[in-house]
Amino acid sequence: MEIIRNFPAVSILLCLFAGIVSSGLKAKAAKRLNGILIGTEIFLNLCTLYYTTVTGEAFVYVMGRFPAPWGNEIRAGVLEALLALFVCVVMLLSLWGGERQLQEKIAEDKIFLYYVLADHLLCSLLALIYTNDLFTAYVFVEINTISACGLIMIRQTGRTIEAAVRYMIMSLLGSGLLLMGLCMLYDLTGHLLMSNIQEAVARLHASGEYGVPLTVTIGLMTVGLAIKSALFPFHTWVPDAYGYSAASSAAILSSLVSKGYIFLLIKIIYRVIGFDVFHDTKIVNVLFIFGLAGMIFGSLSAIQENNIRRMIAFSSVAQIGYIYMGIGMGTQAGMLAAIFHIFSHAASKSLLFVACVGLTDASGGSVKFQDLTGAAYRNKTAGAAFAAGSLSMVGLPLFSGFISKLLFAQAAVQNQGKMLPALIVLALSTILNAIYFMKTVIRIYTPAQTGYEGRTAGNPKLFTAACVLLVVLNLHLGCLSQSWENLIMKGLGMFA
Repeated sequence: MEIIRNFPAVSILLCLFAGIVSSGLKAKAAKRLNGILIGTEIFLNLCTLYYTTVTGEAFVYVMGRFPAPWGNEIRAGVLEALLALFVCVVMLLSLWGGERQLQEKIAEDKIFLYYVLADHLLCSLLALIYTNDLFTAYVFVEINTISACGLIMIRQTGRTIEAAVRYMIMSLLGSGLLLMGLCMLYDLTGHLLMSNIQEAVARLHASGEYGVPLTVTIGLMTVGLAIKSALFPFHTWVPDAYGYSAASSAAILSSLVSKGYIFLLIKIIYRVIGFDVFHDTKIVNVLFIFGLAGMIFGSLSAIQENNIRRMIAFSSVAQIGYIYMGIGMGTQAGMLAAIFHIFSHAASKSLLFVACVGLTDASGGSVKFQDLTGAAYRNKTAGAAFAAGSLSMVGLPLFSGFISKLLFAQAAVQNQGKMLPALIVLALSTILNAIYFMKTVIRIYTPAQTGYEGRTAGNPKLFTAACVLLVVLNLHLGCLSQSWENLIMKGLGMFA
């Protein structure tokens, strides 16, 4: 069992080396290596989750056996292992579902580069999840940014290059603010290891010393990660980045990349600053307000769209708002709802983007709503998958989205100061979600004589498997939510 303590470090290094090896392979070999890699990652992180659940405690792995401050640390608990496992599963299914577009939309001599970027993106996500060192986290934030930017622009069209440039500008702004915050925090505490920083911050907070600089530092890191995760109003790069990149890129970016930054913020709240200290700074109130605004304005923008990919993209802005609303409540119940919604939104949004591939294929490649009429009859698998994802986003019982909204409502009721605005915006956002998602479902199930034929190029079995498994994952979150909630709360307890 002790060998499992090596698995988090091994999982990060495997992704790093797989990306290097893939750079010298042809497309098919790189794809095969990527599949083997993610399968191995699923096994390693499943073992880590089992180990931390059975032992009931987190463990620290010291890289190279050099203790801090000379060495680097990886920390694994229930929540880290659960999220790492979830990330690997969703990435695999996203790549399966978008395989056709990789073959058609990307030049043949560049497909291997796509898998190089995907491997390094997975490496950075796992590192953000497991690292116990803030500067290491910043390094992998930059690796994540570069890899994500490459996944957007690898199609080499005017719109994707423009989208990649906008994404890079906003991401670098967020990274710059995060780095400024880290530098100031190091100046205040003299540490980069999360546990050591937390002890120093607790002493500073208790003494009242450097109160203003500490608040500014926390604010810089929070705003930097909020920009990178597309919190309203820093979401302007989202529609083009998700709307014009390859389908698998859109699924990975919307469901995983933004969640990696949010999870890093949650780690900073609990393991670097301390939950009580972060709450006392009142920054939670700012996150709460912008989260509410994102829920409304993201949904209003989605309603106005006539492009199904951009509509799903604007929906992501609204869903990121849900997560920040939960964090902004400043309670354990709100944090539980926010973390559960990270899982729920990842499963639902990747399902929607994957299903969108089949619908547009069956409509002559068009993403316009008028051309999608009857698309669910021309590709039944994609139609059923998109309907399932839409019902989850609206919050129908049995699906994960229902549990998310229920948890948010329960958290709001327990928070008297924020109960009324949270419940009002939650209800209004649900109505707006129903308007644009149900409108789309009705459109694709409206019979029409369009002259289009159903078509799924590439490997239809992989596409079908991706859709079915993502629906099953969504239903598992919705029907067996108590086990997920228990794991999340157990993980949060280990954080503290």
